Amino acid sequence: MAPANGSLVREFVLMGLTEESDLQLPLFFLFLVMYMVTVLGNLGLITLIGLNSHLHMPMYFFLFNLAFIDLCYSSVFTPKMLMNFLSEKNVISYRGCMAQLYFFSFFAISECYMLTSMAYDRYTAICNPLLYNTAMSPRVCLSLMLGSYLMAFSGAMAHTGCMVRLTFCDANAINHYLCDIFPLLELSCTSTYINELEVFIVVGINIIVPSVTIFISYGFILCNIFQLSSTGGRSKAFSTCSSHIVAVSLFFGSGAFMYLKPSSAGSMDEGKISSVFYTIVVPMMNPLIYSLRNKDVKIALIKTLRKGKF
Repeated sequence: MAPANGSLVREFVLMGLTEESDLQLPLFFLFLVMYMVTVLGNLGLITLIGLNSHLHMPMYFFLFNLAFIDLCYSSVFTPKMLMNFLSEKNVISYRGCMAQLYFFSFFAISECYMLTSMAYDRYTAICNPLLYNTAMSPRVCLSLMLGSYLMAFSGAMAHTGCMVRLTFCDANAINHYLCDIFPLLELSCTSTYINELEVFIVVGINIIVPSVTIFISYGFILCNIFQLSSTGGRSKAFSTCSSHIVAVSLFFGSGAFMYLKPSSAGSMDEGKISSVFYTIVVPMMNPLIYSLRNKDVKIALIKTLRKGKF
C-alpha cells in the first residue's frame, strides 16, 4: 500500500547511533541494560504507588503519571534501536515511521508538562503549605494531568500532520536511531519551510514555557529552603531539589539543543548524541531521582517486599 501522502518512499532505513562495527555489540549491551533499568524502575514505581494507599496523594499521582510516560516513551524507539545494533539494515515502513514520530512527540511533550505539574505541586507544598489541600485538590490534579496530555496530543498532531504533507522521493536513509523530525526533513524533496516554522513554534512553546515555569518554581522553593532554621533540614531539602533540577536541566537542555538551534548549525551526528540524553538517560534517571531519594517510597518498597515474603 502506498504512503498516504503519495510519497514514492514506502519504507525508511534507520542508520542508528553509529556505523562503527566495533562499537555495535558494546553499545547494544549498554543500551539494553539502560532500557531494562528504565522498564523495571518505572514499572516498579507504578506498582508501588498503585499498591500503597498512603502514596495516593498529589505528589505521587503526578509521579505515577511520569513513570507511565517514561515507560511508554522509552518503549516507542528503544527496541527498534537495539535491533539496529544487531542487524545490517534496520527497516521501518513509512506508516510505522509516522506512528513512531507521533508517539515519540506525544510522550516527550507529556513529560514536559508532567514535570511542570510536579514542580508546581512541590512549590505549593513548600511555599504555601496552608493552602496545599485547596490548591492541589483532586479536581486540580486531574485538570493538570488532562491538560498535559491535551498539550501532548495537539503538539504530536501538529508535528505528524506537517510531516505527512511532505513528499519523500528517493532518499530513505534516516541519519538517526528513530524517526525524528529534522532527520526526516533532510530527506524531503519538497519545501520544508512550513515544517521548520511549525517546529520552531510548537517546540519553542513546549520547551520554553514548561522550563521557565519549573525553574521559577524551584527558585521560590530554594529561597524558602534557605530560610529554614535547621541546617540538617536545609541540606537535605537542597540535595533533593538539586537532583531534580539536574534531571530537568538535562531533559530540557538537550531537547533545546536539538530542536531550537538553526537547521544549518551543527551536524546531525551531534544531534544524535544530544538526543540520547532526553530519550534514554532521563527516563532511566527519573525513577531513581524521584523515588530512591524519597523516604515514603522506600517505606512503601519495604512494606511491599515484606508482604511478598509472607
